[in-house]
Amino acid sequence: MMLMCAVPTSVWAHGVVGDYVFLEPLIAEDPTPANELDIAEPSWTRSADGRAFEMGTSIEKVIGMDSNNLPRFSIGGGTDWDYFSPKQGRNQVGWDDLEVFGKYAFLIVPEHEFLMAIALDAALPTGSPRVEEQQHASLGSSLLWEKALGDLPNLPMLKYLRPFGFQSYVSYLPALGGQVEHQLSAGTVVEYSLSYLSNNVEDIGLKPPFRNLFLYTEINYSELIRGPAGETFPNIVATPGIAYVGYRFELSLGTQFALNNAAVAGTHAAVIGLLDIFYDSFIPQGNWTLNDLWR
Repeated sequence: MMLMCAVPTSVWAHGVVGDYVFLEPLIAEDPTPANELDIAEPSWTRSADGRAFEMGTSIEKVIGMDSNNLPRFSIGGGTDWDYFSPKQGRNQVGWDDLEVFGKYAFLIVPEHEFLMAIALDAALPTGSPRVEEQQHASLGSSLLWEKALGDLPNLPMLKYLRPFGFQSYVSYLPALGGQVEHQLSAGTVVEYSLSYLSNNVEDIGLKPPFRNLFLYTEINYSELIRGPAGETFPNIVATPGIAYVGYRFELSLGTQFALNNAAVAGTHAAVIGLLDIFYDSFIPQGNWTLNDLWR
């Protein structure tokens, strides 16, 4: 078979399932394969131990489509730069491990605005020992899904529930050596799309940028279920926020607070942001897939 380079002529909007556009979460894994560059993911946290600042970046590339021209396969990766100022001792500065993944959306039902995907996740020990205690690779998997309520009847009052969307994931990531740690995490995002409200339910007169806003809350859980010190208590936090989602980028900002006692010590105050660029809207050539290369 001859290898040929083809330049696609279309651009995909981010996170589209049926008529619903799902936002990119701040913390939870995004179920939708997409072409996107998280150019800046800043977070600031004040805890019982001190203050931490983190600047993350990541990229994702769609590499496979199905017969209906829906993105099915993607790969990506990213890392963080960390700065921790403890109340006692020296500051800790350095890069975190490199995280890579492959994602496959194995079930897409556009008419019900539903998608389910699996992901293979890996953390490679490239980080600085000053900020990353685990110096061994980790390899695990995630199950991800999302559902919007646009298939509800367009009846009085009930129709205003149709702009709600939900994204969830559960992930298990064990280390492959050293002081083996097995990390279990899960999360849910509840979002309300004012764009969907205006375009698919009822135009209430909102103008940009308000027409493009999402209101959302993330609930995230993490726990070390086996490690050098045995199990840890569950860490559960909530992150309410607001996001602007346009054709070319998403800008999101949220704050975080603890939902259980185990999370209180690590989250006295937090602010988290995201600037996500949908790069194929700027560079259509970035929309290529393996389907195009082997066509």
